[in-house]
Amino acid sequence: MDRHLSPAETAKRFGISIKALRLYEQHGLLKPLRTANGSTGAAWRVYGSDQIARLHQILALKRLGLSLGQIGELLGGADALDPILAVQERVLAKESERTTRALTLIRKARTKLASGDILSIDDLATLTQETVMTQQSTAEELKEILTPFTQKHLTPQEEASIKECTSGQPDDVKSMKQLMDEAKALMTSGDATTAAAMDFAGRFRATGKHLKSSAPAPLTALRPKLKAMMDDARSDPVVSQKMEVIAFVEKALANLKAQEDNSASEE
Repeated sequence: MDRHLSPAETAKRFGISIKALRLYEQHGLLKPLRTANGSTGAAWRVYGSDQIARLHQILALKRLGLSLGQIGELLGGADALDPILAVQERVLAKESERTTRALTLIRKARTKLASGDILSIDDLATLTQETVMTQQSTAEELKEILTPFTQKHLTPQEEASIKECTSGQPDDVKSMKQLMDEAKALMTSGDATTAAAMDFAGRFRATGKHLKSSAPAPLTALRPKLKAMMDDARSDPVVSQKMEVIAFVEKALANLKAQEDNSASEE
């Protein structure tokens, strides 16, 4: 007899929230079994092997950046598990190959340095291509993570309008991308109150204010939709975890404001 997991057990085992399980159920992606409670007669949700297999498919596709609507279309077949595992296998194999190549190059370079040789321009160029240039910027990572939510909340025309508006602010957009990369580096310390974090927060706030004040009217009109899109993304536990750099930025900004308020009160 298959073991059945409660919503709490399922959420804990898969690192998601019970709210996420309900969301997948609402979208028709995951249908839990029902078992009667002997004392109250209430029908409790439980998850057996079939439901767990389906949950694996959902989470695998979400981590590949698909929206819930797209996942629903892919899961329409009678047995979608093997094709999804095949996609995962290809993605992981490709990433594994890149990592293996990068490690081999780094080890060869260290061996060369240890023997007293220097790295040639070709050596350094190859190292850069394999270990640095293949990595996405933080801004690109966030864009990829938010793509399903962008498609859900914005029309293609609105997306095109945003792209056109931001293309008119290249310097500020470039500065913001660089700041997001800096935030990711600062985040490794886990402390959003350091002097470096406060300096970063000041520059981030100034750039944000300039972007906001110089934003064209079409972009300003879309702010409510953009806020709704971000709120929707934050409600997804998996996506929210991937957006931890934004949470760090918000903490740094809040700490800077608190610091400024304390200084003002002491004057």
